[in-house]
Amino acid sequence: MYKERTLSQKINLFLKGLIMGGANKVPGVSGGMVAFVMGFYEELIYTFQRINGKAFKLLFNGRFKSFASYTNLQFLVWVMAGSMFSYFSVSLILDYFLRNYQLYVWSWFFGMIIGSIYYISKDFGDWKPKTILGLVIGASVGISISFMTPATENDNLWFVFLCGIIGVSGMTLPGLSGSFILILLGNYVLLLVDSVNVLGNVITNLLSGNFEVLTDQVKVRYLKIIGVFTAGSAFGLVSISHVLGYVLKRWHQIVTAIIIGFITGSLGVVWPWKETIYKKEEGVFLLDQSGNKIIENYQRFIPNFNNQETWVSIGFIIIGIALILIIDFYDQKRK
Repeated sequence: MYKERTLSQKINLFLKGLIMGGANKVPGVSGGMVAFVMGFYEELIYTFQRINGKAFKLLFNGRFKSFASYTNLQFLVWVMAGSMFSYFSVSLILDYFLRNYQLYVWSWFFGMIIGSIYYISKDFGDWKPKTILGLVIGASVGISISFMTPATENDNLWFVFLCGIIGVSGMTLPGLSGSFILILLGNYVLLLVDSVNVLGNVITNLLSGNFEVLTDQVKVRYLKIIGVFTAGSAFGLVSISHVLGYVLKRWHQIVTAIIIGFITGSLGVVWPWKETIYKKEEGVFLLDQSGNKIIENYQRFIPNFNNQETWVSIGFIIIGIALILIIDFYDQKRK
């Protein structure tokens, strides 16, 4: 699996990680889908699979070269570096556009997912009763998840650890948005907004020499929460990848069909025309630490085709589809 890569290939992996990281933060969009469409999904899964007892044995014995080769470390470092960098760059840009041009952003994503369904299914060519059944099951699960009612916030550390395991699924399961799952679990704001903001604040204070911030019980609580969430994510990333690696080897075509169905079902999550429903308590909107309203769910509706905004949105859907088709065209040309 390990192979030496050129500088251009490393930069390419970094950029793929950048896109995947940005997708992971947006509720309704899956980083795993990005990996699947861009052609590095299986290598990603098999690389995570290599983080096991043998890998740690090589590391602790000082066999760093063997460790790097066995774990496909070069691939992992460049992809994860892109994902981490994205969290503080691309995802911030996405946040801005989602706040100010929400309908157009969702339309663009919707179009890209439609294009992606075509992209990954056009060469599948193995439709038989069992793969069609896998497609139906995947689509049914995806649609069901998109219409679930969110739970209330829960900061119990065991539940936070479980959120880490489930939330990281967006990186490993195409079509399943980890961010959207965290909204359903009621902990999206706690884990991906408030805790991250506190962590950034603590790091800034520590770098400026202010260590008193570590005596603030509120900040310490959030640091514990994000630490446990990170541990759960790491555990989930490795354990889920082992399961996926096993089923991909044994039932590759059926799993691919389920993934295609799952991505199709996820269209319900990114349907552009929806009204955001915010959490209220006694008629007053609840706010997170940044002063933003907390999302409870979405109410979907059919657009008004007499509205110019609707046709602009349809234009963005077409742009999203066209972008994937252009990628497919150049991929075929390169091959």
